[in-house]
Amino acid sequence: MSAPSAPPNNPPTTLDFPKRVRLLRPSEFRKVYDHGDRFTCSLFSAFTIRGQNEPRFGFTLPRAVGKSVVRNRIRRRLRELVRLSRHRFPADSWTVFNPRRAAEEAPLERLRADLERLIGRLSKMTELP
Repeated sequence: MSAPSAPPNNPPTTLDFPKRVRLLRPSEFRKVYDHGDRFTCSLFSAFTIRGQNEPRFGFTLPRAVGKSVVRNRIRRRLRELVRLSRHRFPADSWTVFNPRRAAEEAPLERLRADLERLIGRLSKMTELP
């Protein structure tokens, strides 16, 4: 007898961020940009496409945001928040985050609040008929 599977909104047993949940190929990013919906917050823009196999995430930061040290710091901060809450995203979505320079200096709680707002908006899209 097999154990029942957990509902998708339950926290996972591990909080890892393996390669299979990341968007890595330029063609995947292009698909999300070309066919996805855009959501804007004060600290980042997010592009989401629905109807995929599993939730996956990508991060893009243009050079205009800052030098590589700044871009990597912003990416690490946002990736950590996404890693901790990735189980709350719709199970059939791919999301690409495009942070703004303000994300570097913003308190982590403000970044988390913007991410929560995005998750809420995506959840409302799921509930529509």
